[in-house]
Amino acid sequence: VQLQASGGGLVQAGGSLRLSCAASGRTVSSYGMGWFRQAPGKEREFVAAISWSAVRTYYADSVKGRFTISRDNAKNTGYLQMNSLKPEDTAIYYCAARLGYTGNYPLMNVDYWGKGTLVTVSS
Repeated sequence: VQLQASGGGLVQAGGSLRLSCAASGRTVSSYGMGWFRQAPGKEREFVAAISWSAVRTYYADSVKGRFTISRDNAKNTGYLQMNSLKPEDTAIYYCAARLGYTGNYPLMNVDYWGKGTLVTVSS
């Protein structure tokens, strides 16, 4: 599976962006999908994830109520809608996939990583 993240860019605080994660090579309908981010000088951290069935989602406390994760299995694509962006959301965002992820805990033990997309939020 190859994952390609896109949609990053420069936005002012309070603005919105939507990231996309397009999968290729095989269908990811049996895979949970998620997003991580890494800010300069910091470790990569979990942001949000959605179960393979799209029934469950899980969010980091720092993004709850502002970010929404979704997926379209027909398009083999996942999304991260980011609203009310803050300067501290500035990071490289990576998408990820894990077989059979059920969505009731933070995504871990990732099977596939995509290359990141840079999100910069100006104050």
